[in-house]
Amino acid sequence: MRGAGGSDGGEFNFLIGLVMMVAGGYLLLSNIVIRPIFGMGTRAFGLGGYDVTTGMILIPFMFGVAMVFYNGRSKIGWGLAIGSVIALVVGVISNLTLQFSNLSAFDLLVILVLLFGGIGLFLRSLRG
Repeated sequence: MRGAGGSDGGEFNFLIGLVMMVAGGYLLLSNIVIRPIFGMGTRAFGLGGYDVTTGMILIPFMFGVAMVFYNGRSKIGWGLAIGSVIALVVGVISNLTLQFSNLSAFDLLVILVLLFGGIGLFLRSLRG
């Protein structure tokens, strides 16, 4: 009978490694704080050396919506409206800041040991 991953590595190491990996990954990701730096007039992204602000993105959106309400088959109107929404979403995502929440050194060490120790046990269980 073969073990985890078809090898003789052992199911116990596989399960413990998997649990440690999941716990470490969860603790790492749950201690990351996402802060947006976004608002009207804020730079969403650059295009050809020019700053594109959130207000500039909404101007073609308004024209696109007006064109769609005037003529529902207007390809230019749909393109402006959908393109503006996509640009707005890209601008919001590109202006997020990821930071760690306040952690003690012990908390960070526990998270790293769980994550990388779990990866080590998991990989060891897969080899023969």
